[in-house]
Amino acid sequence: MYEFEEKLYDEHIELVCGVDEVGRGPLAGPLVVAACIMPPLLRIKGINDSKKLSAKKREELYKIIIKEAIDYNIVFISEEEIDNLNIYQATKKGMLEAIEGLKTTPEHVLIDAMPLGELKIPHTSIIHGDALSASIAAASILAKVTRDRYMEKMDVKYPNYGFKRHKGYCTKAHIEALEKYGPCKIHRKTYSPVSKFYSKQMSLDLFKDENE
Repeated sequence: MYEFEEKLYDEHIELVCGVDEVGRGPLAGPLVVAACIMPPLLRIKGINDSKKLSAKKREELYKIIIKEAIDYNIVFISEEEIDNLNIYQATKKGMLEAIEGLKTTPEHVLIDAMPLGELKIPHTSIIHGDALSASIAAASILAKVTRDRYMEKMDVKYPNYGFKRHKGYCTKAHIEALEKYGPCKIHRKTYSPVSKFYSKQMSLDLFKDENE
């Protein structure tokens, strides 16, 4: 997990920033992006891609990361921005904002998969980086825990959809809730199958207007 970092440390590059996102696939809720600079000599036991960790382990590691990090920044990209930009551009926007919002300027950035040609800081995009780089994994954990906590709050606000259980992802229960209640304010309008409910509603509104 420290191979990429070790190569940079050997070149006397110590401020290495990992960047990752959580929430590209869900039908509801924001995209959350984190950037994180960890101390060069720190080795965190058990750190890994957030998707491979239990919720309990993620919470444990989250506490260690925010305590030990040289700097970190977490950015939310709203459902509206995702619909307006598309998820690829929204992810790019979030990653750039997360890096630019750091108080400490990194010397090198390790990014999970996404090419960031606009970034002026030296950087490396790594496919499956959250499972190969501790810095990216740390960012992944920060983003995942933050987003999960947010969706649990949305479960209280919109109790019909089961957000606490599935965090907005496309599950059978989520689809059944959409069928029964229609989409709520945090659903992504451009995502299928959510989009069909908006199309249906627009058709009903048009029919209503024509017959009034």
